[in-house]
Amino acid sequence: MAIKRSASAVWSGTGKEGKGAITTQSGVLSDTPYGFSRRFGDEKGTNPEELIAAAHASCFTMALAFQLTGAGHPPEKLETSAEVSLDKEGEGFKISASALTLKGKVPGMSKEDFLKYAGIAEKNCPISKVLNAKITLNATLE
Repeated sequence: MAIKRSASAVWSGTGKEGKGAITTQSGVLSDTPYGFSRRFGDEKGTNPEELIAAAHASCFTMALAFQLTGAGHPPEKLETSAEVSLDKEGEGFKISASALTLKGKVPGMSKEDFLKYAGIAEKNCPISKVLNAKITLNATLE
């Protein structure tokens, strides 16, 4: 049985001057504003690339926690950031990369094993699998 999650977006107006709102099934985002200046500028709100970065960072970090715990080394702390690149392509844009940066504190684990399990998690988290972009991982074990 598939687990299904949903979100919706509403848009009014032109691409540049218009305004949109995003709502998620959980209600964490509820009529959260998004628009051109939030995507290509610094106005407060969110944008699709930021949401993909958040999804990738959280998905990868949870997948790694499962990998490490399964290997007998539950993590004390994992911190991941994701930087999604939006590049011009022809008449439009494309997400070309997602760069993950990881810091982990995993008692009793070697750096080699940490990097091995981080690589497995990066390749196998569902968000990594859905992205058609170059994904890189920079991991540090404290």
